[in-house]
Amino acid sequence: MFELDLRSRLPIYEQLVEKFKELIINEVLKTDEKLPSVRMLARNLTINPNTIQKAYRELERQGYIYSIKGKGSFVNPSEQISNHEKLLKIKKELVKILSEALYLGMKKEDIIQMLSEIEDGLRGGE
Repeated sequence: MFELDLRSRLPIYEQLVEKFKELIINEVLKTDEKLPSVRMLARNLTINPNTIQKAYRELERQGYIYSIKGKGSFVNPSEQISNHEKLLKIKKELVKILSEALYLGMKKEDIIQMLSEIEDGLRGGE
């Protein structure tokens, strides 16, 4: 499914969270699709099941997944993902990055073109 960088400064559970979010955002994992069980994923990635469980709890806290006792974890429909704090953080980061890009000479049109390409990529190139 994906690989983890064991030499990264980012904790393994955070890497898992980011990888799953990427798969959900890019619709590799579809709405209501069942995620791998904690034990199976721990065995496949050869990491502690508690690490997987911590990542799943964080994904659930952020609204990307939901759990059903005895059934497992599933991908939340995207319209139910509301993370106001995360969006504010991303907006602040974008302002900082875009300000620097404009300062360094990037044109507004280039940024708009990049945004269009990213949006098309997320929609599957419709």
